[in-house]
Amino acid sequence: MAVTAKICGLSTEEAVTAASAGGAAYVGFVFYPPSPRAVTPQRAARLCAGVPAGIARVGLFVDADDRVIEAALTVAPIDILQFHGGETPERVAAAKQRFGRRVMKAVAIAKFEDVLGAARYEDVADILLFDAKPPRRLDALPGGNGLAFDWTLIADCPRRTPWMLSGGLTAELLPEAIRISHAAAVDVSSGVESRPGVKDLDKIRAFLAAASKLQTPPPMAR
Repeated sequence: MAVTAKICGLSTEEAVTAASAGGAAYVGFVFYPPSPRAVTPQRAARLCAGVPAGIARVGLFVDADDRVIEAALTVAPIDILQFHGGETPERVAAAKQRFGRRVMKAVAIAKFEDVLGAARYEDVADILLFDAKPPRRLDALPGGNGLAFDWTLIADCPRRTPWMLSGGLTAELLPEAIRISHAAAVDVSSGVESRPGVKDLDKIRAFLAAASKLQTPPPMAR
């Protein structure tokens, strides 16, 4: 199975074009004001206009209430709601029902117990996203910190729900990350930036080119 990729935190037309032309399966827009990658609903709508059919447009929210989500969806044609905070399974299920969108739930990973905890979301999320647990700093963001976790923690764990690998990925690290984790899909943000919030078009192209050459390894024999 070929590895698919999501480029997250897009904020310019040029970056959207690079992601779309490079073969991204998903493009992500951040609706979380503390993030340097945040966009307004109006800005996201203009960016979405440049996304070709067949590429999923993902809106990232962090512990947002319904009014925030509705304000974004009223303007921007978002296909998938990504929840990247401490949302409970009940909250994820309620948002999915209310807004009629597929949902992606990020799960912060630092130890194996965190991986086991992801099972709570398997019946309510359409996609799980395994990301590194953020550092313990007051200014730390819930994602996009450029940190990786131990990929062996998620290798060959049986899942009923499709999942993505995120956290500290770059074009150079991608082959090793896929070899160890057996991920079929990956998500990148800071790994294709020149500085926080500023996407590097060449890095986007290089990451997608690397992903296009990779196949998900078969499960290891037990």
